[in-house]
Amino acid sequence: MTSTLTPPPVHEPARTAPRHRRAGERRRYLLIGVAVLVVSALLAGAAAAVLHRRWDDRDRHYLGAGGWPVDGQAAYSFGGHTVAGPHQAPAPIASLAKVMTAYLVLRAHPLDGGPGFTMHLTAADAAATARREAEQQSVVAVRAGERLTERQALMAVLLPSANNVAALLARRVAGSKTAFVRLMNREASRLGMHDTRYTDPSGFDPRTVSTAYDQTLLAAAVAHDATLTELVGTASYHLPVAGTVHNTDTLLGRRGFVGTKTGSDDAAGGCFMFRTYRVVHLHVRPMVGVVLGQQGHSFVLAGQYAAAQLADRVDPNLPG
Repeated sequence: MTSTLTPPPVHEPARTAPRHRRAGERRRYLLIGVAVLVVSALLAGAAAAVLHRRWDDRDRHYLGAGGWPVDGQAAYSFGGHTVAGPHQAPAPIASLAKVMTAYLVLRAHPLDGGPGFTMHLTAADAAATARREAEQQSVVAVRAGERLTERQALMAVLLPSANNVAALLARRVAGSKTAFVRLMNREASRLGMHDTRYTDPSGFDPRTVSTAYDQTLLAAAVAHDATLTELVGTASYHLPVAGTVHNTDTLLGRRGFVGTKTGSDDAAGGCFMFRTYRVVHLHVRPMVGVVLGQQGHSFVLAGQYAAAQLADRVDPNLPG
């Protein structure tokens, strides 16, 4: 069956048209083309600006009239007092669980300025990482035969939040995930974190739950660990196979913030355990705190923006 459509006739320009007329038509078409490009660029810029405003929650008000986040829960420790907001109840904490993991690793094997122990990765480790990646977990690339030092592994866990490396560290320290989880819960009990239950070293399991108050107790404890403070205050780090990884904490080095750990997923929302500094009576004082369950277009950023507003509400003065 042949088509009944025929192409439009092709009209060749009249060969007898004056040269100046043809030149004028070319200039007119050129000007029209330039105008179309300019208008298109302006429209694209305007659309990008609108999209940026729509997806950036930076200027959103996270705190209610009482000074606490409207969504989720929060707590902080400042000036020797630990204060918890309303709605304290066990909730998923996502990657904040990795703070306890790193804390226990360093207690068992202090770095003392060196690289620490070395882990030799196997084909099974690489396959487990591939399975986690297929589940859309947060991982860093690894390879069978790769060697990771303790310091490198902790950087992978604390900066880009690698679930696969958290599992490797747990096995290296305690022999198995189950044994390491027992250590996590034992330490939580020792710190008075009575509403906390760890079920895995990474926080990917939504059954790993805690409260903002309990996590603030942990934040206060880890603030005394100089090595952990150094690690979470690192902006980027180079790993053997994964290459350069970056800290998910975008507040690091800004507005008085010096760490500690972000966390986010659908179950937990945006979470952030933070350490910052404020000025009281001309003295710089540390403040630690935690926000859980923050909502926004980006859970990671929502947790940080809420924490920044909370810190400013407590004391708006920044060091320096």
